Amino acid sequence: MTGCVVAVLAAGQAAGAVCPPDDKASAPGASAPGSTVDPAAAARPSDSDLYVVRIDPDPAAPGGTTTLHAFVGNLGPDRTASPFTVVVTLPPGVTSEEPYFPEDCYPFQNGHRVRCTFPAGLPKFRSATALIPLRLSPDVPLGELAGGFVAVRGDDDRNEANNREPFTIQVVESTEGRPAV
Repeated sequence: MTGCVVAVLAAGQAAGAVCPPDDKASAPGASAPGSTVDPAAAARPSDSDLYVVRIDPDPAAPGGTTTLHAFVGNLGPDRTASPFTVVVTLPPGVTSEEPYFPEDCYPFQNGHRVRCTFPAGLPKFRSATALIPLRLSPDVPLGELAGGFVAVRGDDDRNEANNREPFTIQVVESTEGRPAV
């Protein structure tokens, strides 16, 4: 429990904790003025569980664009004490385009992967989302385009089983240039 005062009592006695709300809690490893903190304890990662939620991008036509929402949450019980990284791997025939959100995202592997770093401090039951604009190649076939995934990595993450989710893009026929009926 970050920023909490915990009472540990003898067997048979009630125990309690006094914790400020998440937005008032001090950062992990921070100490009150005049107190001492064990440096090893301050350097320890938090007990958090990052996970990826599958959100497929909106359908797009060959040569068109859509946006991927790389959605990551923290199941807790602690807020993250370290930065974490979201890596998006795109299916064949898809590349990323700027602008990215957050702004520190950057493409690599010829635009087929994008890496975004988020700062420490994601509270329990809160989320972070990277927005990655995507461009489909003009020659991708109609139908379901698979092979993409979103992954999260962080020093605080205690459960890596839920750190990667696939996504698909529905490639649809373009309706541009057709007369209205």
